[in-house]
Amino acid sequence: MRISARNVLKGKVKKITEGAVNSEVVVELPGGQEVVAIVTKTSVQSLGLAVGKEAYAIVKASCVMLGVDH
Repeated sequence: MRISARNVLKGKVKKITEGAVNSEVVVELPGGQEVVAIVTKTSVQSLGLAVGKEAYAIVKASCVMLGVDH
């Protein structure tokens, strides 16, 4: 797999919650952190996503927002 995104995080699918059109997919990273993505149900099927399967969370964004506590 070759892609232009610089932020590629390898993990395992922890949970898939299917909706009417989209699914929420939780990917657990090696350190225990989780990344959550909303993808179409078709994408879940075509990628063969399933709990326990390895997957990559790929982040390609032109801006990142930050926040702090008061």
